[in-house]
Amino acid sequence: MKSYATIEGAAEAELVEKRSRFLSLASPVRDEGEASLLLSQIRARRHDASHHCYAYILRAGGIRRYSDDGEPSGTAGMPILEVLRRRGLSDTMVTVTRYFGGVLLGAGGLTRAYSQSAALCLDSAVVLDMRPCAVITLTVPYSLYGKLKNILPAYGVKTLADSFGEEVSLTLRLEKDRLPALCGELSELTAGAVRPLLLREEFAPL
Repeated sequence: MKSYATIEGAAEAELVEKRSRFLSLASPVRDEGEASLLLSQIRARRHDASHHCYAYILRAGGIRRYSDDGEPSGTAGMPILEVLRRRGLSDTMVTVTRYFGGVLLGAGGLTRAYSQSAALCLDSAVVLDMRPCAVITLTVPYSLYGKLKNILPAYGVKTLADSFGEEVSLTLRLEKDRLPALCGELSELTAGAVRPLLLREEFAPL
């Protein structure tokens, strides 16, 4: 499991170049099915547009897709893809819809317009640094709960759930690489009485 960057939610921007309007949308996508559905929705909503160009990068399988959608080859999809690549984003799709304004931009002008459109919407997106994490559960007596609370912040632990019954039960998430050290300190603190149980591994923003 390796860290990766993606965006939190959709972000939009608009660019006008020689009377052509470029409407860009950056969206998080998990697979090709989501990317295809998003593109279909955009095409339906903006059915009167001249072009719907896009690019996306998916972490699973290292998939990279792009389309010029009728623009001269290499002037739209590839520039969008390059912006995504330079920013190190995965599981992210950018679509740029063009309404032709009657003035030809030329290959260089198109490349710049599509690159700038992609950059503009990504500039307004919230980027998430997704790290491999471990979700654990543990139960401690009240006599040790105070000591436990004191050591957790040093490991960047996030409490997902807690239950206060006869003992305190916690569900925690922390970076996977920090788990061995936390387990070691817990063992020393409780003389081996408290042993975290690994529930799952997942990616989470930290």
